[in-house]
Amino acid sequence: MSPLISYLESKIFRSTMIDCEKILAIADRELSGTDLFTVSCKCSPMNEVELLIDSDTHVTIERCVELSRKIEAEFNRDEEDYQLTVASAGIGEPLRLVRQYQKLVGESIEVLLKSGVKILATLDEVSDEAITISYDEAVVVEGKKKKQMQRTTHTYAYDEIKWTKEYLDYK
Repeated sequence: MSPLISYLESKIFRSTMIDCEKILAIADRELSGTDLFTVSCKCSPMNEVELLIDSDTHVTIERCVELSRKIEAEFNRDEEDYQLTVASAGIGEPLRLVRQYQKLVGESIEVLLKSGVKILATLDEVSDEAITISYDEAVVVEGKKKKQMQRTTHTYAYDEIKWTKEYLDYK
């Protein structure tokens, strides 16, 4: 058997699935007391780990690198072979946490309801159970032939929402 095959087999058999919970715990500990927070951690069967973080203000690449190094320092590369990517939750990505919603109060968002209705709105309020949004809607007004635009405010529970994204107007 060739040395390369022997090496690859030892890596395959020695490799264990990396624990996302452990990575999240380390990240949460390292980010505690800052305006940064974890959004999600995904681990593939090939031990490719993607840790997404966000901030109440902004996330710098330097902060991602620093967090990546601190996490890597907690693992033994001889025992666990993995690829770690620490990145900022991107603009255009669905919001996952109430804290992400809170930082967008007063901003434009795009909401896709589970019913299939897509709404471009302003995020007015956020709670642990629901969001309140306002948007212009064409409504029938008695005595008028054409529908009139009217500002509508509606509250949607999170379980009614398929996804919400920050809306960027490129005009």
